Amino acid sequence: QVQLVESGGGLVQAGGSLKLSCAASGSIFSINNMGWYRQAPGKQRELVAAITSAGSTNYPATVKGRFTISRDNAKNTVYLQMNSLKGDDTAVYFCNARVAERLSDATVYEYDLWGQGTQVTVSS
Repeated sequence: QVQLVESGGGLVQAGGSLKLSCAASGSIFSINNMGWYRQAPGKQRELVAAITSAGSTNYPATVKGRFTISRDNAKNTVYLQMNSLKGDDTAVYFCNARVAERLSDATVYEYDLWGQGTQVTVSS
């Protein structure tokens, strides 16, 4: 069984920085795309940053230039460096990964996995 464990959330003042980490563990065959999403109270979950296994990245305009996603494939870990934080960045941040798990010698099962979420609160 594969799981994602996030860390690094907390309370920070506007203009400050935080770095989130998300580590995958378990019977991992491979991990394809990884990403970070966030959900503020009363709002839909939205993509914050995404990264492919080759390292290509994608950001929405709301965070581009302030957030940086990276990954360490050897550690099955993805990171989100958040700079110049604003009050609008306050949300629960979720890690997502497209995970492939080997079920047998001939069978690999691929699926989307989510972390439990970590709270980021930006005070003004």
